[in-house]
Amino acid sequence: MLPATMTCIDPEAAGGPDVLQAVTRPVPQAGPNEVLIKVAAAGVNRPDVLQRRGMYPPPAGAPTIPGLEVAGEIVAAGQGVDANWIGQKVCALVAGGGYAEYCVAPVGQCLLVPDSLSMIEAAALPETLYTVWTNVFERGFAREGETILVHGGTSGIGTMAITLCKLFGLTVIVTCGSDDKCAAATSLGADHAINYAQVDFVEAVKSATQGEGVHLILDMVGGDYVPRNLACLREDGRHVTIAVQRGMTAEINIAALMVRRLMMTGSTLRARPVSFKTQVTQELLAHVWPFVAEGKLRPVMDQSFALADAAAAHARMEAGNHIGKIVLTL
Repeated sequence: MLPATMTCIDPEAAGGPDVLQAVTRPVPQAGPNEVLIKVAAAGVNRPDVLQRRGMYPPPAGAPTIPGLEVAGEIVAAGQGVDANWIGQKVCALVAGGGYAEYCVAPVGQCLLVPDSLSMIEAAALPETLYTVWTNVFERGFAREGETILVHGGTSGIGTMAITLCKLFGLTVIVTCGSDDKCAAATSLGADHAINYAQVDFVEAVKSATQGEGVHLILDMVGGDYVPRNLACLREDGRHVTIAVQRGMTAEINIAALMVRRLMMTGSTLRARPVSFKTQVTQELLAHVWPFVAEGKLRPVMDQSFALADAAAAHARMEAGNHIGKIVLTL
């Protein structure tokens, strides 16, 4: 028998981490092609911080409760869902609602959790895995033997990009903000780690690639990094933007873009339709999930916090000292 109410984090106003207080809300109901998950753990991501600040409202129809990825047990299923899903342990990508004891997810965005992963680790996978797969391998056309530059090498996205790109045979260059983070990135498999606080990453990339530049850049910085990024690309290189931490505008030399045949693209994931995310789930099941099952792909974990301590989890993320994923546990 499911309870009528649950504990969750659902701030009524934007603000600092202190607005993340535990409250009581009704347990959501699974609609058609949806499942209800009793949450064991929920990942903390940069978009959660932006939502808390009032800078990234949830898309239409999504819960106001933050949280874009969860792991737990399916306890109820909506119309059109095979009853065999009930009782399965899954992790899922959601458009919101993860910071709660119960969360609804489209069944097409659920992945069975293999024995090789703990539930806490499983909760740390979906958001970064879907993001890196769609942007590096789909939009960025990454191929074996190529070289990629990833900014924020020790972030959740950065650590996932290192692991996934190495599994698919890419050379990985990352930027980090300290020598300690550079050391952590190389220990995770990065071929080169550049301390952007001490050296010009453009010159360092040229040196690491013998002046040829990289084939692909995964950029979460934006702003004045964009023209510097383009200087790091070799001819026919691709630039993929997934965040704009240093600003939403940049000035670039369009003629250089044309002459060097560079490609620029970008995407966001949260507002994409369920049909798209379901398709990505099937791609991950076919091409990536075998690595997870074999223990070759697992998230880099930073620190876990109880749901009631979500404010401390956000404070850690904003401090910028974390390496890998921060997770809330229930």
